[in-house]
Amino acid sequence: MAEKPYFREDHFSGGRPTPTFGYKNHISIDRRHGVIIIRKSLVTDAAAHDGARLREGLIDPSNTASDVWADSAYRSAENERFLRGASKTSRIHRRKPKGGPMPERTSKANAAKSAVRSRVEHVFAYQKGPMGMVVRTIGIARAKAVLTLANMAYNMKRWRWLDSRTAPA
Repeated sequence: MAEKPYFREDHFSGGRPTPTFGYKNHISIDRRHGVIIIRKSLVTDAAAHDGARLREGLIDPSNTASDVWADSAYRSAENERFLRGASKTSRIHRRKPKGGPMPERTSKANAAKSAVRSRVEHVFAYQKGPMGMVVRTIGIARAKAVLTLANMAYNMKRWRWLDSRTAPA
């Protein structure tokens, strides 16, 4: 008897030295008052290009911060137009020019941006480390459920920490 086929959405992403297989968790954080809280998240298969995700709801219109910090995968002319239209300031990393070294000014600007952007990486490091998160699902709906619950658990941990810092009345 033949095995029942199933639909898989966790595509290989091409064009990288090491192919990525599975899902990506794109997040938007609030770093106000030194507290990192996940404001929005979006789960895609690993083959989906990061740049297009910025326009798919990662920017929270209720967020009053005007700066958007992201790695170079999110830089595109479309995203820059989108951010200008949303009255946001782009702090997205710049790519190294093909075939040549990165200009010193651009390198220093990227380093300054990395200091802020690294906060997002701390979220992912916590989810992989202390939370021990590994997504082993078939189908993007299950992956979305796992990653959404992980994001919620992370926020609950941060809110608990924030609540412990408040002064008693």
